[in-house]
Amino acid sequence: MYVGTLSFDLLLGDVRSLKEKRSVVRPIVAELHRKFAVSVAETGDQELYRRAEIGLAVVSGDTGHLTDVLDRCERMIAGRPEVELLSVRRRLHSDEDD
Repeated sequence: MYVGTLSFDLLLGDVRSLKEKRSVVRPIVAELHRKFAVSVAETGDQELYRRAEIGLAVVSGDTGHLTDVLDRCERMIAGRPEVELLSVRRRLHSDEDD
């Protein structure tokens, strides 16, 4: 079994309130979940209205499939015009890790 995680640090475009931030972040989280069947949530920077941290995880029995899903998720976020992708942290874990 393999678990892959991504953590995205995002700068939001023309957002002036936490309510506007939610209107940008919620559709991104929902699309990642719907398109790629990953577990995803806003995981940090909740009090900042122009920044967002989104984390996701996927479990697979095959590292090739895992890497493919993580790559597609990253490309989707990078292609969103309403956010600027500042950084991505990727981690892969196996059940054989100590």
